[in-house]
Amino acid sequence: MESKQDPVAAGKGSFDLFNLSSRWASAWAESSSAAKTDEEEPSYLNTFNSSGMFQMVSMDKMSVQYVGSPQHFYDVGAVQANCPAPTRRIAYYFEMTVKNAGQKGQIAIGFTTKEFNLRRKPGWEANSCGYHGDDGYLYHGQEKGEPFGPKYTSDDTVGAGINYSTQEFFFTKNGELVGTVCKDIKGLLYPTIAVHGTNEEVTVNFGKQPYRFDIEVFILKEKLKQEELIDKLTLSPNVSHWIVRSYLLHYGYQDTVNSFDVESGIMSPHIPTPQENGFHEQGDAYELSNRKILRQFIMNGDIDSVFRSLHEWHPQIMQIDTSVICFLLHSQRFIEYIRAGQLMEAVKYARAELSKFFTIKPLDDLLEDVIALLAYEDPSKSCVGHLLHSGQREFVADAVNAMVLATSPGSKRTEDWAFSRLEKLLKQLTQCSLERRALYGEQGEVFDVHKVVHTRRSIV
Repeated sequence: MESKQDPVAAGKGSFDLFNLSSRWASAWAESSSAAKTDEEEPSYLNTFNSSGMFQMVSMDKMSVQYVGSPQHFYDVGAVQANCPAPTRRIAYYFEMTVKNAGQKGQIAIGFTTKEFNLRRKPGWEANSCGYHGDDGYLYHGQEKGEPFGPKYTSDDTVGAGINYSTQEFFFTKNGELVGTVCKDIKGLLYPTIAVHGTNEEVTVNFGKQPYRFDIEVFILKEKLKQEELIDKLTLSPNVSHWIVRSYLLHYGYQDTVNSFDVESGIMSPHIPTPQENGFHEQGDAYELSNRKILRQFIMNGDIDSVFRSLHEWHPQIMQIDTSVICFLLHSQRFIEYIRAGQLMEAVKYARAELSKFFTIKPLDDLLEDVIALLAYEDPSKSCVGHLLHSGQREFVADAVNAMVLATSPGSKRTEDWAFSRLEKLLKQLTQCSLERRALYGEQGEVFDVHKVVHTRRSIV
């Protein structure tokens, strides 16, 4: 019996529940915010970071003309964009239109690092890649190029892009894909163009004007390729059904489970054994009826009934009155007084029940937020107004649900009761995405579960 009480003690076990919940919320917040963070995108040519004497940049910083006298192979007029290509996406792309190819058409487009020697064409030096117009060759870190695509000249539009999902550079000509090459350069890369002959002139397009190449279709195709790879993976029969069902059981949605079974044609559902597909629902179904009632009480704001029910059904959970679960319930009772506009009752309750948590250091910030509700004339519009939303009730309901599951026979690990199988899979998916981006130098689209679900719904 002692081992079953460990998770609900006022010490480390109890705070593990809170810490795990906090880490879970933080992980999703970081993933979501990272996915939504706006990145600076190249928008003009950097006149300060160029070879200077060999080219002239237009006043709008969108065109370059060669004005020097090309006496040597290093008399190149190269110029980079004002900032590196953004990386938190599937692909980045820009274009260049040749206004005048001059006599030799020694024009180039590609990507270079910040320290690149701008008296050289992209691709001639290490850590750079470029597609050259005079020979149609691709240069990738050395002066010797390789046959790649057609030459380009006056009035042609060529483009250069980075496919972060495949870690490749790709190049286009007049709206058609020319080819791809492995991207083996680490770090941030700058869109770069170069002219190397008399009268050569080019204009760049960083997206302010429509591209000749349909980059949106390209990105869509890349997403479909990823989905096709996922679709080819084989899973055990009905595994998605049992994942959803275990989630509903885990959080005590008894009525929804029954409806789900009826819709699925399972009147007396067979519970698979671990040997069948890894699922064992005995733990998830533990005290299902009681957990359903407790959740309903909390979502209705009836915290007094939760206290009475827990003392009757699971007294071991309430044994330590300064545990985290007691703090969450007392805080929610205080919040319900605020929601009802009963401020005097809230103050009395805080003095009687919340005061006992003032000496518990890990709860300082949360307790401060809860008490702060009293400081605002309209707390719903304050910086702590989220505590009055239904999401806060759901958070408390999930915590109570987890603590009840922790008392089930055979519950040994925190992971067994803190999260459902579906959430564990999503956590694993998020972690795999982070690991994949780490392998690619933190480049590529950031996984956002909310975006994925929304996209799937739109397609359906």
